[in-house]
Order: sequence, then structure tokens, then C-alpha cells
Amino acid sequence: MKSTFLKITLFTFIAVGAISCKNTEKETETALEEVAEATEMASEYTVDTAASQIMWEGSKPTGTHHGTIKLSSGTIHLNEGKPEAGNFVIDMNSINDEDLEGDQKANLEAHLKGTAEGKEGDFFNVKEFPTAKFEMTSLENNMVKGNLTIKDKTNAIEFPATVTMEGEKMMLKSEAFELDRTKWDVNYGSKSIFPNLGDKFINDTMKITVSLVATKS
Repeated sequence: MKSTFLKITLFTFIAVGAISCKNTEKETETALEEVAEATEMASEYTVDTAASQIMWEGSKPTGTHHGTIKLSSGTIHLNEGKPEAGNFVIDMNSINDEDLEGDQKANLEAHLKGTAEGKEGDFFNVKEFPTAKFEMTSLENNMVKGNLTIKDKTNAIEFPATVTMEGEKMMLKSEAFELDRTKWDVNYGSKSIFPNLGDKFINDTMKITVSLVATKS
């Protein structure tokens, strides 16, 4: 019973933020590793997509935006309460802003998704790339490591998370962590890519929080 360990279609990277130079605050860059595989002793848990979500926050000189992205599917394999392997997918069409209303909300979401005419490639271009994936390579000392693919580009990331059990239900909750969107060619408004933007830039880094619930299959 083998499976890749945690696909998170991430992200989730809704880039709406103020630049903070590429420095030690960004996530650790590591080489891509092989995805983890479950042992025969592991039990399969199905991700509850209604109870799981990814929260995002971005900022720019004039303010911040935040919202959520939904998961579309996933499985996690646990051995004595510890995740060994799994997979899950994020629906990039579900990008949602929570701090705006009406036309402003709709316009921002359309720009991020790439459904606004003429702006398809600015951010996530969901028509061409409707999902992203995160394949976990390990979970040790409350640190999740894996390979994140967005827009067909893959980079290794890691983030702190806590796993708890409640009967036959597993909850995985990360601390807020940062991702540099430009590593996945999401370059719109990036001062590090376009240095002549003045104060009209968007932060390269996004704050992400992952909240997963999975139940025994």
C-alpha cells in the first residue's frame, strides 16, 4: 500500500503584498527529494475537503489582503498516528478573498485566477493550471518537507506543523510560513523582477497556513 506523501496544490500563492527583500525570512531552499512511501502497516485516511483549507495573506505598500483556497481531494497514510505518505490536491479555481466585497472582491479574485481578460498570465492562470500539488518527502520533528509544484514548476519547501488525533480523525495544522511566489514564475508586480516599479510593487513573499482534516477510510 504505497502512495506519495501529501500533495498540496498550494498554495496557494495569492500574491497581493509588499516587497520584503529576498532574505533569511523566506523559506529555506532545499534540493528536491524523493516523495515518501507508506509502509504496509500504515492506514489510509481520506482528506475531508469541506473541513480543510489553506489560508493566505499578502501585502503591498498600501495594505494587505487575505483569504482561503479549498482542497479538492487527498489521502494520508498514518502509522501509529504519524503520517508516512499521502497526497492531496488544491483547487486553484477556489481562490477566495475575505477582506473585500462586491466588485472589488470579484475583480481581485479574477486577477489572481487569471480569468480577467488580458490578465491570464499575471498570477496563477487557472484555465491552464487548474491545480497545483505538494508531494511530501518527510515529516520529522514537526517539520513538513516536500516538493511543491505550481504552474508546472517544482521547488522544495518546508514548514512547521502539528499533527493531532481524535479517534479516527487526524488534524494537521501548520504555523504561518512564507513562500516566495517568484520561484514559481508568479512575477506580477515583483520589485525583485521589475526593479523600476517604485512603490507600486507587490511583496514576493506570501504568508500561508495549512489546516487539514482527514478521517480513516
